[in-house]
Amino acid sequence: MTTTTETVTGTWHLDPVHSSVGFEVPYLVGTFKGQFREADAELTLSDKRASLNGSARVESVDVKDENLAAHLQSPDFFDAERHPELRFAAVDIDLDGGRVSARGELTIKGVTRPVEVTGRITDTLVDGFGRERIGLELSATVNRHDFGVSWNMPLPSGEPAVGDEVTIAAELYFVRA
Repeated sequence: MTTTTETVTGTWHLDPVHSSVGFEVPYLVGTFKGQFREADAELTLSDKRASLNGSARVESVDVKDENLAAHLQSPDFFDAERHPELRFAAVDIDLDGGRVSARGELTIKGVTRPVEVTGRITDTLVDGFGRERIGLELSATVNRHDFGVSWNMPLPSGEPAVGDEVTIAAELYFVRA
């Protein structure tokens, strides 16, 4: 970061209006994408390290079809009734210049697994209302079966319709607490 550590240290709260948490998975001949409309997170920065705790509400999954959204909330996928949130926590995020890397824990469908995330962090800036802001972009690729998300439909060729590797991407904007 080109800003001083005195400027960025502290606690930052998610600006949910400008942030997004989404996923993409190979599907048929392309890539299927979805997003969670409701997410929350807190970022704590000190020196060249950071910690992050975040969640996304499963019932807020946004896809282009109501029936598919309902299926994603069923036990075949996220099981929203029993597991209403996805969670991520990383207590030791390494900040190297604008690059970010960390091992954290991701919880989907009640299953918690270690996951490696990478991305970038922006410099701070002051918005037009005098609030300090910082941006954090993270991504990770996980095998959905590791989290008990194993539904699939075989195609006539015998291949599965849905791929196993899911990319999770978060574009998070924070305001100083």
